[in-house]
Amino acid sequence: MRNKVLTAIIFPAFAFASCNSAAMGDSAPTASAQSDNAAAGLAASEPVELQSQSPFDAASFEAFNEPWALAFEPETGVIFITEKPGTMKFFDPATGQVGEVTGLPSVAYEGQGGLGALAFAPDYASNDMIYLSWAKQDGEDTRAAVGRGTLSCNGTSCSIEGLTEIWQQSQAMPRPGHYSHRLAFSPDGQYLYVASGDRQAQTPAQDLSNNLGGVMRLNLDGTPAAGNPFEDRGSPTNQIWTYGQRNILGLNFDSSGNLWALEHGPAGGDELNFVQEGNNYGWPTRSNGENYNGDPIPDHSPDDGFAKPAISWNPVIAPGGMVFYDGPMFSDWDGQLLIANLRTQSISRVTVDPSANSADEAARYEMPSRLRDIAVAPDGAIWVIEDGDNGRLLRLTPKE
Repeated sequence: MRNKVLTAIIFPAFAFASCNSAAMGDSAPTASAQSDNAAAGLAASEPVELQSQSPFDAASFEAFNEPWALAFEPETGVIFITEKPGTMKFFDPATGQVGEVTGLPSVAYEGQGGLGALAFAPDYASNDMIYLSWAKQDGEDTRAAVGRGTLSCNGTSCSIEGLTEIWQQSQAMPRPGHYSHRLAFSPDGQYLYVASGDRQAQTPAQDLSNNLGGVMRLNLDGTPAAGNPFEDRGSPTNQIWTYGQRNILGLNFDSSGNLWALEHGPAGGDELNFVQEGNNYGWPTRSNGENYNGDPIPDHSPDDGFAKPAISWNPVIAPGGMVFYDGPMFSDWDGQLLIANLRTQSISRVTVDPSANSADEAARYEMPSRLRDIAVAPDGAIWVIEDGDNGRLLRLTPKE
């Protein structure tokens, strides 16, 4: 059983998360910012200037190299961050220490490819299991893969031991994009859901002989789960939970146990979909956007036979990640969806109603940069990671 986690560097009173920074025109640290962080059990940070009407106070602590996903280690609040070129770091908000994680897979770092999502197993407290997704090389082509191993930390560094691939896209494809490879565990901890993009090929999303362009429902070891809608058709069709989806960059359960998928549309038509067993969401036959070359795609219509998005965006928001809010700092937002946006450099706050398959964007908050991912800390603070080189990890709290 490993050191749970980095106990030598965790501030004893720390039960929440923290933030990261690169100057990027922000004002210099102030004495009040430093003392506020110290009182909260956080490392020193730099304030981040937001628009006057923003509901947030923001602070940044560290910068990362093309970060793609972040997650809090259970029980400790240490933040683990994947970097697309194939590296992974941890950040201790109590001390500001940044460390490397070793034992990672070799990744195909090109275009949208590289190291992707990370998720701590539902039973992580007893087995230290961590899951990763990545793009991997296969001859001249690439495919998305998922693996798992045990996380071991010694106080200053961490390693993933025994990393084993448990799932991959059934076809390697030439274009280095639309991997999706977001991960979500069912609320009962029994199943792993994997988002699998259409790999910029469109038509595979309507072809049930492959596992591209949909959501897969797996056992925790990566095998197809019993009860999947097409389980009698053999592999890989027996993995499929839903299909007809383009490029899923958000995959999360709400507090009532409903699964939602957030996906990039083409030129317009980003979608939030209520994920239900066996549904076909229409891509590329239907979309509320159009092809990049201007060729039209028929919009969703009531009689088209496809599941409809709960909400779509045109112009696009280009989402990076999403999380359902649950915490005391923004208690009025409990159960609402927060989306980290790339294109609009913003956070969207969305209310959802699964009973009516509907959603509404209640507000959109401008941020200084493109956002790649978003998470909620145990204390209710919102954390976002910026996209690209020197992407900062920002902690958002209610404006005083």
